[in-house]
Amino acid sequence: MLNAHDITVSFGGETLFDSISFRLAKGDRVGLIGKNGAGKSTLLKLLAKVNAPTSGIFALEKNTKTGYLPQDLDFENGRTVLEEAYLAFEEIKAVEKRQEEIHKIMETTTDFESDFYLGILDELNDLNIRYEMIGGYQYQAETEKVLLGLGFSIRDLNAPTDTFSGGWRMRIELAKLLLQQTDILLLDEPTNHLDIESIIWLEQFLKKYKGALMMVSHDKMFLDQVTNRTIEIVQKRIFDFKKSYSKYLELRYELRAQQEAAQKNQEKQIQQTEKLIERFRAKASKASMAQSLIKKLDKIERIEIDPEENRKIKFEFTLSQQPGKIILQTENIEKSFGSKKVFEGVNLEIVRGDKIAFVGQNGQGKSTLAKILVGELDYAGKFKLGHNVQIGYFAQNQSTYLVADKTVLEEAMDAATAENRTRVRDLLGAFLFPGDSVDKKVNVLSGGERNRLALCKLLLQPFNVLIMDEPTNHLDIQSKNVLKEALLRFQGTLILVSHDRDFVQGLCQKVVAFREGGVQLFLGDINAYLENQKLNSLKELELQKKNVKTDKKVSNGEYVQHKIVRQENQKIEKIERQIAQLEKEIKEIDFELEINYEQTISQLDFFDHYNSKKKKLDELMQEWEALQMES
Repeated sequence: MLNAHDITVSFGGETLFDSISFRLAKGDRVGLIGKNGAGKSTLLKLLAKVNAPTSGIFALEKNTKTGYLPQDLDFENGRTVLEEAYLAFEEIKAVEKRQEEIHKIMETTTDFESDFYLGILDELNDLNIRYEMIGGYQYQAETEKVLLGLGFSIRDLNAPTDTFSGGWRMRIELAKLLLQQTDILLLDEPTNHLDIESIIWLEQFLKKYKGALMMVSHDKMFLDQVTNRTIEIVQKRIFDFKKSYSKYLELRYELRAQQEAAQKNQEKQIQQTEKLIERFRAKASKASMAQSLIKKLDKIERIEIDPEENRKIKFEFTLSQQPGKIILQTENIEKSFGSKKVFEGVNLEIVRGDKIAFVGQNGQGKSTLAKILVGELDYAGKFKLGHNVQIGYFAQNQSTYLVADKTVLEEAMDAATAENRTRVRDLLGAFLFPGDSVDKKVNVLSGGERNRLALCKLLLQPFNVLIMDEPTNHLDIQSKNVLKEALLRFQGTLILVSHDRDFVQGLCQKVVAFREGGVQLFLGDINAYLENQKLNSLKELELQKKNVKTDKKVSNGEYVQHKIVRQENQKIEKIERQIAQLEKEIKEIDFELEINYEQTISQLDFFDHYNSKKKKLDELMQEWEALQMES
């Protein structure tokens, strides 16, 4: 589908890539990785023809359609969510517009036998056929499915786009790309503005995608779930293996170990040859042999070890002082913005040493509650901080608080105290700002570099409680791993808002779930919480009823027939398992319809098979409801 040949890119005398080549084929799902500043986003822009390479060529198959989602977008106002998403269907909308024009012409025409009238009838007939062929009767339903999958509610669909935050508007752009049925999909950090549920939905969608996919992501679990190939940019070169991210790392480690062993053996042979040359040089009778060995040595192709990025940030979170046992308490906290109520009845007690994850769909109030806890927003209800509590806060957009025309050093110095001012340069070095790089202006830093600087500033302030809102946005995988290790060693209290499952996994022991205007505390890690959320509504209802009625009396009321109750429960559970399986199968078919409608419905007896499953599901639901009424 696409060939990249000898691509070189240079900016201001600095080379990002040097004669790199690769090929994208149908079915490739490529994770593009590398440290911040390696050139990942630049490469996507080249593929999307936003920029051109310094040298080299891209060869694209004829009629190949490419879709590109950048990290930052300019949005237009004046449309609803649905209207904006419908822009993905350019040809369908053009056909609809012409159909409307013809209908208006027909309304005003009186001569039904004229050549003109017969001509527009033929055109309308052709348009109607074309409309059906390009999915005109399905696109609205497909659009709703994708938007709902990305987290929008039914009531959101007809709301103006300018009433949504940048993150939600980014989802609309992602929906448009997914609906366009592109041949090549280029995604730059697609999960940055998605909550966990939407990321899981996107994973399933991309795994079914039939074209070629290349994406930049720092979400390790997302990469492992979606990709089947990894391209890493390291020191102007690329390493390309048909492996998902974690398997690629294992393979790279094994290859480097083999290279190191081979290089060691080669060095031994070279040293032995050099010793022989020195011995033979001293003897006239052996001079020709020495020359022969020198020529042999010159011809040896020296084994080189593939480069790797060894630089990584190094730091520790230290306690300013020991706080009291109770860190904070809230009582019936509620927050509204105008007429929109974000949440109410929030009652939390956080104790020393807690590590808690705030999770839930975007817009449910995770960041809002975080801001309330650090005193940035007003609220209704009661909130009390514990004894000696000092809060360190990392906002979701923390890097935007940096002053663009200040240097890295000036920004860090602004955050320093009298006690740690002398340590600022050392700390900046630990955050990969060594030497003269501290004189860089903030406005030339990449997103990852800005986040590292913001983290560095946080460490220059005293705290024993950390509240962090999406701290991993724009950080490369290696930096995220270092941050996670530092948080695991942190002896204080942590409240973490994050959509990155791999980052949260093993880090937090409690989950506060935000849903439908309230919060619920869940004791367990993020994996246990997500497993809990997979329970279908039928099972949840059964669990709620479990303690309401545990036995059933016979008609004469003399004794309890536990056996009958067990049999009824077993029957209900069996039906629930059948319902869950059918729902899963129907969902998979719906997904196939979303991805490739024409190919799916062309299967033999497709609709008979599909409708029989739906009919069976209805029958099982009726049977389940009847059993519930009897129990």
